[in-house]
Amino acid sequence: MVTRRDFIQVASAAALLTGASGRLSRLAAQQRLSEADLLRFPAKGQVTLLHIADTHAQLRPIYFREPSVNLGVGEAKGKLPHVTDRDLLATLGVAQGSAEAYMLSSADYEALAREYGRVGGFDRIATLVKGIRAERGERNVLLLDGGDALQGSYTSLVSRGADMVSALKELGVAATTGHWEFTLGASRISELFGGVASQGSAGIPFLANNVRDTDFDEPVFDSTAFHEIGGVKIAVIGQAFPYTPIANPRWMMSSWSFGIRENDMRAAVDDARARGAQVVVLLSHNGFDVDRKMARRIAGIDVILTSHTHDALPAPERVGDTLLIASGSHGKFLSRLDLEVKGGRVVDHSFRLIPILADAIKPDPAMAKLIADIRAPHAAMLDTEVARTDGLLYRRGTFGGSLDDLICDALMAQRDAEIVFSPGFRWGTTLVAGEAITWDDIYNATAITYPAVYRTPMKGADIKAVLEDVADNIFNPDPYYQQGGDMVRVGGLGYTINVDAAMGQRITGLTHLGTGKPIEAEATYIVAGWASVNEATKGPPVWDLVGEHLAARHVLSPQPRHAVKVVRAG
Repeated sequence: MVTRRDFIQVASAAALLTGASGRLSRLAAQQRLSEADLLRFPAKGQVTLLHIADTHAQLRPIYFREPSVNLGVGEAKGKLPHVTDRDLLATLGVAQGSAEAYMLSSADYEALAREYGRVGGFDRIATLVKGIRAERGERNVLLLDGGDALQGSYTSLVSRGADMVSALKELGVAATTGHWEFTLGASRISELFGGVASQGSAGIPFLANNVRDTDFDEPVFDSTAFHEIGGVKIAVIGQAFPYTPIANPRWMMSSWSFGIRENDMRAAVDDARARGAQVVVLLSHNGFDVDRKMARRIAGIDVILTSHTHDALPAPERVGDTLLIASGSHGKFLSRLDLEVKGGRVVDHSFRLIPILADAIKPDPAMAKLIADIRAPHAAMLDTEVARTDGLLYRRGTFGGSLDDLICDALMAQRDAEIVFSPGFRWGTTLVAGEAITWDDIYNATAITYPAVYRTPMKGADIKAVLEDVADNIFNPDPYYQQGGDMVRVGGLGYTINVDAAMGQRITGLTHLGTGKPIEAEATYIVAGWASVNEATKGPPVWDLVGEHLAARHVLSPQPRHAVKVVRAG
C-alpha cells in the first residue's frame, strides 16, 4: 500500500504545481510552468521506462474526472487504488485545492477544472517523451502502451483504429497489448498487428502471452519482446485483458481464447530469464487488483505496468520484489520509471507520475499536425453543438455518473422503455458546466463497434439475474474472478446492493421508479439497453438516440440520483 511517506519520497511531478501559496491559477500555470519543470527528475541508473495506458483514442486535451466511488472488495477493501475523493487526499497527504488534488481525485473537481484546465493530448505527451529521450538518450528509453488505445472516439471508430496506430507510431511506442482493440474484430487486429513471428501493417509489436487459437491452443501473438536498453537486456511480456470474450462480443474473436493463464505467465518469465533478461517487465491489461495478486504468485517479474482499471498512483506499489505502476487513463499521465541494474538485477529505482496539464506544455508540432490531419475530414460534424450542459457530466464511478444518467434517459425516452441497462464503461470524457455538448462528446461516450440499442420484454426475475451476474463479475472477492468495468448503470430502476454478500444475494429492494412499486419476479417489463454482446442484436445506434434526445432539450441540467443504495459488510 502506498503510504504518505512513499508519496513524499517519490516527489510526484504534480507537486511542482503548488507554489508558496499552495495554489496556482491556470494563467500562472501557463506563465510559470514549462516542459523543463515537468521533466525535472532525479535520474537513476541505466534504464528509463515510459508508460501510457487506456488512452481510449483521446488525441486532444480533455477534461477527465476521477471517480468519487471506487469500491474494493476482499483484500482490496479500503486499500489503494480503492480510496477516493477527500479520503484519498488524506491518505496521500495532498492539500485540498492543489494541482495534485485535481489530477488524482474528484474533490472540488469543477472548481479545479476551471483553474487548471484540460489534461492529456498526444501532442503534449509527445513533447514530454521527446524531452525525456533528449535527456537520457534514445537508446536508454523504452516507451510502452498498455492497451485500450484504438477505441473511444469517432475518428478511431471510422478509421478502424488507424488514427491511433499512426499516433502511437509517431510517439515511438515500442510495444502494446490489448482489450478494446479486439472489438475491431480478429481480422482487423491481425491486419494491424500480425501474429506470431509476423508483423502487421501497424509495425508495432502486439504482445499477448495469454491469447491462444481455439483449434490447437497455439499462441496467436508473440509473448515477449527483448530490448537492449542502456546496455541492459530487458524482456517485455504482454498480457491482454483475460476476459475479453466475456466483457465484449465473443463472435468478434471467436477463434481465439483468452484467460489469466498464470502457469503460462510463469513459464514466460522463466524463459525470459533463461534467455538472459536482466529485467522482466509485464505489460499488462489485467487490471490493478489482478496484477497485485499475480505479483504475489509469480516470482521473477521486476515491473508490472498495469492498466485496464484506469487507476493512477503517484508511487509504485511494491509487492515482494515487483513494482506495480498504474498510469491512469485518457492521456492524463505519463509514467517515468528509472531503473538501476547491477549484477543482473534491479537494485534501485526512481519514479514519477507526470501530469499532462495541457496549458503548461507546448504542443509537439509533428504530432499536432498529425492530429489535425486526422480530424480535418470530420471536424465540421464533430464540432457541431447539439446541446449545452449547465452541470457536470462525467462517467467514472462504481455505480454511475451523470453522463450515464443522460444515456439512460435518452434510451428510455427514445425507445419508450420502462427500464434501461447501460454498461459500466470506464471510458468517456468529462464536460464541465456551461460547455457545449458536441457530436465529438457524444461519440467519446458511445463509440463502439456494436452500438445497437435493443428493446425487449424481460421478466422481473431476469432483471435481478442480470444485476446479480454483473455484480459478481465486479465484486467477487478473488481478483482472478473479477471481469472488469464498473457496475451496470440503470434507468427507471432502483435497488439496494450489498457488495460484500455472496453470489446471488447482493441485490435486494428492486423498485420500478415509474410506479414506485416493487419489481415482481413474474411480471414483464419493457427494457432497453445497448452494447449487447449478442451478434444478432438489432436497433438504432446509441449515438443517434443520445443526439436526438439532446437536440430536443437544448440545455441539460444533470442532478444527483440516489436510485442505488450501497451496503457494506460491517
